[in-house]
Amino acid sequence: MKETPLQTHQPAGLRRRSLLLAAGASVTLPASTWAAGKADAMPPLVKLVVGYSAGGPVDGAARLLAPALSEALGTQVIVDNRPGASGSLGGEAVARAAPDGATIYFGASPTISINPNIQRAMTFDPDKDLTPIAPLLSYTNVLVVNNDLPVRNVQELLDYARAHPGKVFYGSAGVGASNHMCGALLEKMTGAPLVHVPYKGNAPAMADVMGGTLAMMFDIVATARTYVTAGKVRALAVTSRERNRMLPDVPTMIESGVADYDVVGWYGLYGPAKMNPALVAAINAAAARTMAREDVSSRLRDLGYDAWPGDAAVLARKGQADRQLWATAAKGIQTE
Repeated sequence: MKETPLQTHQPAGLRRRSLLLAAGASVTLPASTWAAGKADAMPPLVKLVVGYSAGGPVDGAARLLAPALSEALGTQVIVDNRPGASGSLGGEAVARAAPDGATIYFGASPTISINPNIQRAMTFDPDKDLTPIAPLLSYTNVLVVNNDLPVRNVQELLDYARAHPGKVFYGSAGVGASNHMCGALLEKMTGAPLVHVPYKGNAPAMADVMGGTLAMMFDIVATARTYVTAGKVRALAVTSRERNRMLPDVPTMIESGVADYDVVGWYGLYGPAKMNPALVAAINAAAARTMAREDVSSRLRDLGYDAWPGDAAVLARKGQADRQLWATAAKGIQTE
């Protein structure tokens, strides 16, 4: 180490002390610096890729988590929106990136599990081209109907649809959206004739359920609860196996007589294929610390999300299981 003029004129003991302090200063540097050259080293900047536009629910969850994830990783994390093809353009960007931790995908369940079943031109394979890193959040949909529809539960809805074939319309945020597939799955599992009407987002579809143009739709509990509690729509069932804490009086689809109907949406972190296992473990641990923070988890609960902890294998198994689930509902449905 080259001495400065100030050090040259210091007493020998003081100079040795200064040199030791300088050498020890690296202890306080962030993980991305002290781990340089290690398999779990993080780059100075991490892009958290979101496959949807800014301002939507996926983007909102990612932006809520990014600052806390930055602290947990000891490096800067920024949200990088790559909207298009129901999240697939963002997934493709990550699949083509270097597996060095600089590019991470904030993957939403429709992109990982629904798109492979319906998109003819999907340019990456989530199972082969991405590395599962960490499960993060789960959320539930709720089936709501127009107040004037003469049904009070799911079985009455199904009977009504069978008695009025081709006249029970349900809305969604678009072809292949999770609420579209919830309706398609209900139709496939029960044989009830339901007619899908795609919209550009959930809000206009919900407006038409309230107005009577649509009979029903599935929507995220956190969003739909406002309309349910205000009496503007009627909630018949939630899609998860257990009742939802935000609508505790609403039964599940299984309780309502649709056996094995268990659907939740989720978000998880993915990297490019062939990431080093040590790097995956380091990011997974940082994600777990992020989700354990009360300030983070309380805000997420207020938005209707539930923490979904686990290792990379948990995320991998869920993605594979849901791809098989949606393969049944997606028969006959294709998008570009």
